[in-house]
Amino acid sequence: MALDRLDDPDYPTVAMGQAAHLLEVEPAFLRSLDSAGVVNPHRSAGGHRRYSRNQLEQAARLRTLLDEGHPLGSASWIDRLRGELADSEDRLGAAHREIERLRTELAQLQPELGDTARSIP
Repeated sequence: MALDRLDDPDYPTVAMGQAAHLLEVEPAFLRSLDSAGVVNPHRSAGGHRRYSRNQLEQAARLRTLLDEGHPLGSASWIDRLRGELADSEDRLGAAHREIERLRTELAQLQPELGDTARSIP
């Protein structure tokens, strides 16, 4: 169903004027992010910019970094690195959960394995 796309955080649903209003910025700010290649919104058939939720969140993070005094290039770099760090932390957490799951499974299997299981760390 077409409405399902509205749940997709990458689906471009928000026009530039509405995006600027939601973010409490001027449309020129969003245009500058587009011109710099930092946040590239989808273009409608008529050439109008359309933003996804993820792009709006990125623009808000960049606005905060710019307000803190970072130049746009640095703000973009910081935002990207923070995203990569969060992804790495998610993967690390998943790996720890898998290790615990395997340890639990091994503990349950040890009685069946007998002496063989004692040699497994």
